[in-house]
Amino acid sequence: MIDAVQSALPAENAPRQTVVTSRVRLLVIGCALVAFTLKLMIALQTIGTNDTVTFYRFAQMLSAQGLEWTYRNDISFNHPPLTAYFLRLILPLEKIPSLSALGIDFPFLLRFPGILADFVVVIVVLRISETVRAVPPWALALFALSPVSLMISGFHGNTDSVMVMFLALATLMSVRNRPIWCAVFMALSCQVKIVPLLLLPILFFFWCARGAGFRFSIAFTLVCAIGWIQPLIHFPLLLLKNVLSYGSFWGIWGLTYWLRMTGLPMFGAVTYYHFPPAEAAIVFALKLVLIACVLTLAWRRREVSPVRLIDSLAYAWLIFFAIAPGICAQYMVWLAPFVLLLSPTFYAWITATSALFLFYFYNTTAGGLPWHLAISTAQLNTVWTPWTAWPWAAILVALVVLWRKARREDPTLRLVSAKLVR
Repeated sequence: MIDAVQSALPAENAPRQTVVTSRVRLLVIGCALVAFTLKLMIALQTIGTNDTVTFYRFAQMLSAQGLEWTYRNDISFNHPPLTAYFLRLILPLEKIPSLSALGIDFPFLLRFPGILADFVVVIVVLRISETVRAVPPWALALFALSPVSLMISGFHGNTDSVMVMFLALATLMSVRNRPIWCAVFMALSCQVKIVPLLLLPILFFFWCARGAGFRFSIAFTLVCAIGWIQPLIHFPLLLLKNVLSYGSFWGIWGLTYWLRMTGLPMFGAVTYYHFPPAEAAIVFALKLVLIACVLTLAWRRREVSPVRLIDSLAYAWLIFFAIAPGICAQYMVWLAPFVLLLSPTFYAWITATSALFLFYFYNTTAGGLPWHLAISTAQLNTVWTPWTAWPWAAILVALVVLWRKARREDPTLRLVSAKLVR
């Protein structure tokens, strides 16, 4: 299987000859508009998942008690302050008669930014494809109509797609050689979710190699400081505890899932906080390995061209999903645009396997079609969790094939080395 997929991939340094014509551009934008409309329809007619209900509870607590109280009394609120401000903003909007008459309620308002963000990401990817990294029309159309983003942005109810939008814009600014705007968009992504900090070394070393590291750092730090100024001044330890130390769920993805399947009691607790000792040790070790891998990747590929910076970001996401101790369903949008630009073939495989997992997850937790409210419980996770093995396996195959291809092009390449990759 690996050899078959590998033979279908272009060489890393070989230019892709696909040209984005005006007809292709219209086709892709049309597909994105169709997906945008479908997501709006889904969001107007459904509640979503546990996350939508939880965000509503967060919004009520934030409005009544404030950010510090919420961080202190609810460890499950692990989002940066910008998300808190957004939730407080939209909570009273559903009570406006003109909006409620249109069916616009809190679940819709929560999902609308992600729906809009998906459309923006399609335009960003299309722009990159038109200028520096051509993507086949079939892959662009698949991305615009992605069933993964349809289910996550249209139904799930979270902010992950907005984070991806800012990361995609930061990537576009890197391709256009605009370090300050790259830093601004990177910082904005960290205001939505904290996980983009993992990718920060890739952009930092990239700009340092071009003499723009100082400008990038100042702009990034300034935007982050503005966004985090309230907790940084008044309750920095709570920010560290709730946001920066979040470890996701044990036992539903990758290595931790297979450890859980051993049946050993020490690996049996499915949780995202207060891990038992054995689980805590493994989660900590996996985080260290993941950080070391991304730092190594960032340092060795610091002098790559702007277009190959996209590959670095895609590699980092693939490594993250291969090693991460836990993944939630909505995370499957994180790597999509970057893997698409790296390898349309692997993007298609990962999208197909992710869609299979997500459909089974939502269909199980919603009690079958039509979906209206999907509640994941401890009992149900034993039903849908085995389906996570499919996208995880596809990601592992992608890493193996990409590494073999890189070694074929440069036999001196080593996993552990100080040698630069250009």
